[in-house]
Amino acid sequence: MSSNKPVDLKEKYIKTVIPELQAKFKYANANEVPKITKIVVNRGLGEAVANPKAVQITVDEFRAIFGQAPVVTKSKKAIAAFKLREDLPIGCMLTLRGQRMYKFMNKLFCLVLPKIRDFRGLPNKAFDGQANYTLGLKEQLIFPEINFDKVDKIRGFNITFVTTAKTVDEARELLKLLGLPFRRN
Repeated sequence: MSSNKPVDLKEKYIKTVIPELQAKFKYANANEVPKITKIVVNRGLGEAVANPKAVQITVDEFRAIFGQAPVVTKSKKAIAAFKLREDLPIGCMLTLRGQRMYKFMNKLFCLVLPKIRDFRGLPNKAFDGQANYTLGLKEQLIFPEINFDKVDKIRGFNITFVTTAKTVDEARELLKLLGLPFRRN
């Protein structure tokens, strides 16, 4: 498990993660070492068809948690069975890069994940074919920026760590060295 003490993750990546990955995977050059290029956060809002205020609530929550406003995603076509019309707002997404990305990862690893009740680590198998890791959170209340009294409904979202790793093993080791607490097998 990770410690609860905040760490500068970019500095940790440069000073400890790059040399360890270089030694383990025998990279000839430090530029070959995989890195996290961005973090994509996504929340689908199927309820927005009946409750249009859900979109604005999500925008406000994302702004508080991530420090930037999300893009509101809209439906591409109408589906009568779901009472969905074309161009209706049905979700929010945002992309974190650079310093905001490292700041959010630090908060996630050190403050948020240890706050989850009965937390025993994250699953090892949530990698896609391109060695990106997706983490689903079931509620927004675990973030310290969310005011419990103002929450009308519990809503979760997905967080995807996009890496430059060529294999899942490289990506898993990168995230583990950065402090993402994986479940022990």
